[in-house]
Amino acid sequence: MERIASEGDAGGPARILFLNGRDCGNPEGGGSEIYVETVARALAAGGNEVTIHAAAFPGSRSEEWTDGVRLVRGGSKLGVYPHALRQLRRGALGRPDVVVDVQNGIPFASTLVASAPTVTLVHHVHREQWPVVFGPVLSRIGWWIESRVGPRVYRRCRYVAVSEATRDELVALGVDQERISIVHNGVQVRHVTGVHRSPVPRVLVLGRLVPHKQVEHVLRAAAVLRDTVPGLRVSVVGDGWWSAELTAEADRLGVTDLVEFLGFVDDATKQRELERAWVLALPSLKEGWGLAITEAAAHHVPAVAYRAAGGVAESIRDGASGLLVDGGPAEFTEALRRLLTDDALRARLSEGAAARARDLSWQRTADAFAAVLGEVVGRPIAAGCVPREAQLHSGSPSTAGARSHD
Repeated sequence: MERIASEGDAGGPARILFLNGRDCGNPEGGGSEIYVETVARALAAGGNEVTIHAAAFPGSRSEEWTDGVRLVRGGSKLGVYPHALRQLRRGALGRPDVVVDVQNGIPFASTLVASAPTVTLVHHVHREQWPVVFGPVLSRIGWWIESRVGPRVYRRCRYVAVSEATRDELVALGVDQERISIVHNGVQVRHVTGVHRSPVPRVLVLGRLVPHKQVEHVLRAAAVLRDTVPGLRVSVVGDGWWSAELTAEADRLGVTDLVEFLGFVDDATKQRELERAWVLALPSLKEGWGLAITEAAAHHVPAVAYRAAGGVAESIRDGASGLLVDGGPAEFTEALRRLLTDDALRARLSEGAAARARDLSWQRTADAFAAVLGEVVGRPIAAGCVPREAQLHSGSPSTAGARSHD
């Protein structure tokens, strides 16, 4: 890889460091990791020196290179934060020109040790998720760190939000709106030759199996709809620590004959399921964007999601590329019923979903992110071509569950 220009140069490549809790190889990786690694690889393709620091996990390597990006792993799920700061202070992560702190609830707070400017990337604010995943005490501590400590630590930093909804949440926490740039997720169309839409109604769930994804709502919908939607099938693609609870719930509801839990799958299987699906169901409590929505849209598959989840109100054009639900599980079930039984509605929303996907690309995402970094460091930073493969690590986690958003 081309070496970096000296510190006195006014232009040329930049040294860019991303601090993220996970990477795409982590079993808990999701849409946030796809976003970061897609942008990182494009920046490396532009001639920049790019490093990502993420947590270690069982079987992971401490360091590896992918398409010019140096990936360094260390620390546990929570230990990654102090580990990253120690490595940054020691110089083990190089001397970056700019640091990108990916705040997924907990701030890395690189501003405490780095002399370089920091850009804070936020996919969504976790106010609703803390109580779902943690007990009352830990959730209050976590929310205090995110809502009070984070904005103070980054009070002079530029923010990048992936949606207007996330920007508005940050503003509500006291972040100046003029310091927030919006850089949407992209999408890449990939099809599996010879795979056709399922002849029977098929609902697809894509993502990590964790409580705040609320996959139970789809299982309950299947129990209600089985008599009114003949041939109904549900595919759940992805895995996570909540998997056993979901299979137990499917058994309790008596829908094990309708629901197939595929777990982690390879990319070809993921694409096959996208092409077979009639509808994508995303009943998440919170999404900064909902990468699975636009992945499905690229396959002409409309989505159903809760409007209150946030960023989905931008990734879905309500009534044009999918349906946004106001209310709870009963309303979600009814929205699924409408799309599965109304052929004309589904055909119209399918075309609208494809049109929505055409508005988005990872190249636009990478170029816009590079522009923000350039403004922060005071000189242009180039992004090269986004890698052809949207699935960054074959066989590794993605938000869509190929050994797989947040």
